[in-house]
Amino acid sequence: MIGSARAAGAQTPETDVPYTIPVNVDEVNLTFSVKDEVGRWIDDLQLPDLRLLDNGKKPLKVLSFQKLTNLPVHAGILVDTSRSMVHDMPRNRLIVSEMAEHILRSGSDEAFVMQFDFQARIKQDWTRDSAALTASMNGVAKDWRSRLGGTGIFDSIYIACRDQFGGAASGRTGNFILLFSDGLDNESHARIEDVINRCQKSHTSIYVFSDGSKPSHEEGQKVLQELAAKSGGRVLYDQGKGQLENLRLIEGDVRNQYEVVYKPMNLKADGVFHRIKLDCPHRTAFFDVRTGYYAHR
Repeated sequence: MIGSARAAGAQTPETDVPYTIPVNVDEVNLTFSVKDEVGRWIDDLQLPDLRLLDNGKKPLKVLSFQKLTNLPVHAGILVDTSRSMVHDMPRNRLIVSEMAEHILRSGSDEAFVMQFDFQARIKQDWTRDSAALTASMNGVAKDWRSRLGGTGIFDSIYIACRDQFGGAASGRTGNFILLFSDGLDNESHARIEDVINRCQKSHTSIYVFSDGSKPSHEEGQKVLQELAAKSGGRVLYDQGKGQLENLRLIEGDVRNQYEVVYKPMNLKADGVFHRIKLDCPHRTAFFDVRTGYYAHR
């Protein structure tokens, strides 16, 4: 089941607790969105249309395949408030305001706001109130001059997936994290593979708004690209199209999805990354899907 848990606050993960996530590697649950050449969701996909390879091999058995439509959205807004990101706050507030006004549906969708630097803090717990969401963003980073340095991106995403998205729920939702960061982490105890495991366990994709107008740190951009790709999200750039169009791309991805559950061929719990390839050999289709998973038992 896909869903979210409610948590009143966030705490840094304990340093003496291992981050390896015990999962059943005998079955892989894969959700994905697929569009045609003009960006329209393909709603008539059938299992025979798919070519699925797990580390280059066809699945031993496909257990289920289904279409999920018009899902409620659960969004986590994670805002890096380290010194290198403070000047991006006006842009970030505008994007969240547009999402609250134009994307989130008051009757079904929910979101929370978390700010982080060397530690993560919930600024607004889960809410369906767009005004509360926008108001909470106005208080993010107000205290930046008095704070210590350091940025724990991995820890913060891990906490968000574990505490906010990580519990059982009564229904399916389209989960995603909207991440505002430059990708430079110098504080986390978690590793990037730990974060990806948590994202995949909670069926949460990461979407990043990157400011293409200023020089970006190459290492940080690689981190953001890896987080987005391996969780099934995207890195989005503002190239004169406006951010509302990018937000609608996210909405299209998370509201309408397909789900396939399969048993991989000869899978070993070796702890390494297993790459997934998914396509449609006989029709034009573009997939938004995580690139693989870490096989831990």
